[in-house]
Amino acid sequence: MPTATNGGVSLYYDADGEGETVVFVGDAGYGAWQWGWQHAALAGPFESLVMDVRGSGRSDSPDGPYRIGTMADDLNAVLADAGVRKAHVVGLGLGGMVGLQAARTTSRVKSLAVVGTAASGADLDVEPLYGNPADESEVRESLAPALSDDFREEFPDVCDQIVEWRTSEDASLRSWAAQAAAIEAFDAGPLYEITTPTLVLHGEDDPVWPAEGGHELADGLPRGEFQSFEGARHLVTVERSRLVNDALVGFLEDQTED
Repeated sequence: MPTATNGGVSLYYDADGEGETVVFVGDAGYGAWQWGWQHAALAGPFESLVMDVRGSGRSDSPDGPYRIGTMADDLNAVLADAGVRKAHVVGLGLGGMVGLQAARTTSRVKSLAVVGTAASGADLDVEPLYGNPADESEVRESLAPALSDDFREEFPDVCDQIVEWRTSEDASLRSWAAQAAAIEAFDAGPLYEITTPTLVLHGEDDPVWPAEGGHELADGLPRGEFQSFEGARHLVTVERSRLVNDALVGFLEDQTED
């Protein structure tokens, strides 16, 4: 089991495929299951590296509150342990903020794709996305802001599988609160200073991380590009997985050619 260490905190990661490395950094509360729709699509032309952020999955859960800067250091530790000098970073929600911080403060980010995220967490309330993994009914209820009504009605088996994964991999309330504190305290600073090529993806109907925040983020970045997906909520990576994967692969191939 590959693990990296940052300040005594053990960080689990796993990698598959060959080529330039794409590292996936997850959202608050969620385990590595959240990247199941992207991992296989990218593990052919790229090395796909999925890490469990501190507080989730098989990584350690130290006392909080956490800070985005510390979690960017976690990302650096994982890449160093994996022998990766530069990587394409893909982040969801909290993970997008970690990617923005890493792009600003390190030279390890070759390109950045952020999904359902924002430049600041001050006005966000992410609590509706959390479900206590010890309470299956609460986990199922928390799917409502993550997946549209249409998706949940059309794909009940997928939702059942997500609930099963979440009850085994997601963060405890204590760890989720520490992650949520990192979101609330984050401010990306002057966006014009982040010159990394960045693709900003968003579900148009995301009720927790509003699409307006994604628009503003992309507009403020010198090399930002925005794409939204009609009818999708926060887990647009699940609801519109084929379209999201096409967008990611196209963007990443462009950066590889560059």
